[in-house]
Amino acid sequence: MKFEIIAEDKNSLARAAVLYTQHGVVETPVFMPVGTQGTVKGLAPFELKEIGIKILLCNTYHLYLRPGVEIIKKAKGLHKFIGWDGAILTDSGGFQIYSLADLAKVTEEGVIFKSHLDGTKIFFTPEEVIKIQRDLGSDIIMCLDWCISYPASYSEVKEAVEITINWARKSRLIKRESVVFGIIQGGVYKDLREKCSKELVDLDFDGYALGGLSVGEPKVLMYEIVKYCEKFLPKDKPRYLMGIGKPEDLIKCVELGIDMFDCVIPTRNARNGLLYTRYGKLPIKNSIYAEDFSPPDPECNCYTCKNFSRAYLRHLFHAGEILSARLNTYHNLFFYTDLMRKIREAIINGNLAEFKREFFSKYKE
Repeated sequence: MKFEIIAEDKNSLARAAVLYTQHGVVETPVFMPVGTQGTVKGLAPFELKEIGIKILLCNTYHLYLRPGVEIIKKAKGLHKFIGWDGAILTDSGGFQIYSLADLAKVTEEGVIFKSHLDGTKIFFTPEEVIKIQRDLGSDIIMCLDWCISYPASYSEVKEAVEITINWARKSRLIKRESVVFGIIQGGVYKDLREKCSKELVDLDFDGYALGGLSVGEPKVLMYEIVKYCEKFLPKDKPRYLMGIGKPEDLIKCVELGIDMFDCVIPTRNARNGLLYTRYGKLPIKNSIYAEDFSPPDPECNCYTCKNFSRAYLRHLFHAGEILSARLNTYHNLFFYTDLMRKIREAIINGNLAEFKREFFSKYKE
């Protein structure tokens, strides 16, 4: 992997870069749609390409359970199995320690999961998680980490940081022919974030992620932690903020020096009848749109907006039609991809502050 910075904003920490992977070039800042099970819900790979998406996020824990690593290996890797020739980043399963807390037990050696499908016990060690992701054929592999909820006591977060660092060291003992990112934990405690950042930087990972945010903490505090951590991270390596995905957060965190994002927000909200537009969120299921024959976003050039009205999309949602989720998801991912493209162009052209002012003059949170 090669990471090349091509422009930096003069008024913030924002930068535009190019990430070269084994499956194509990814321009940053970038938003990665979540394809947990090897699919972005509602859309086929060719539609993702139409939108302009170059990299997906898939999940190690879920793919390990179903269909299983051996089946994916027999299919010659995850890219072939899911029909996607762009880049893939796979999460390690660390987030499931948080999201499936009742089914997970953390030890010094790894994490024991009780499968949410059938109760089968599985044991993820940091070394095994790297090997699983290699077998999947991931372009970017994430270390196993311990993602802890908010609020949590200092002692609880300190234990999670120490174990995360220990797991990162074990991950680095494996031969380094793969692209591996370390994940920085520490909750909202700055000294623990600093310790974790410095320890992981010393291990010389290919990139660094900030984990354990957007788990219940106030947004202002989340921004503060991102800003604090940035100064400890290498300038010449990609920075990834995990699980952050509201439009306003993307713009703010790009200004704080973040290159990569992922979140289920645009796809999950699409399935629940909530669209994102230049003017803010559009709850398409509301009765006010029953006879509104204008496009969801008059300024959007996506397939959904060029061909369908708010009234039709509302009808599809209330009729329970599959096409509702598909058209809504297409639009939301187009909106997100276009937003990141415009942010990148603004950085390159030296007018990010002007773009931000114009965006928020229309967009209402």
